[in-house]
Amino acid sequence: MSATHRLALPFILPGQAQKELFHNEALQALDLVVAAAVEEPPRTAPPASPAIGSCYIVAPSPTGAWIGHSGCLAGMTSAGWRFVSPFEGLAAIIRSSGVTATYRAGAWQLGTLCGERVEIGGQQVVGPQASAIPAPASGGVIDAEARVAVSAILSALRLHGLIAS
Repeated sequence: MSATHRLALPFILPGQAQKELFHNEALQALDLVVAAAVEEPPRTAPPASPAIGSCYIVAPSPTGAWIGHSGCLAGMTSAGWRFVSPFEGLAAIIRSSGVTATYRAGAWQLGTLCGERVEIGGQQVVGPQASAIPAPASGGVIDAEARVAVSAILSALRLHGLIAS
């Protein structure tokens, strides 16, 4: 094996000439994925004048210097574009919007958070979805039905920690 499994970072081999080249290539890849931040949502074409250190997600059907790198992270370095193939779970913040992009099931998902629950300050504010609350039906007991529905709504909001008990 001559490289790491996830990022394909090159190993330095015994007796290898110009070891610094392989080491520097590995640093370029790490610079793109560790605490990844991209400038904007995925795009198909490279920007006209990218700053060194800027990073982008290559959209499907890329053009120009990005042809053949669909889905990759593209980072501009002093030596030109460097590409890192995404792996399951890779996440990057989109600087222009603050939205998170996560690579799942072979595609980038923007703004989708996955989890079981949300806690703020140790207090659960969102949890698993509860069953539906029935709507009041017309009839002579509409006031009683409305009270039951409102009580059910309040109970659901309390259960999720969105309002105090």
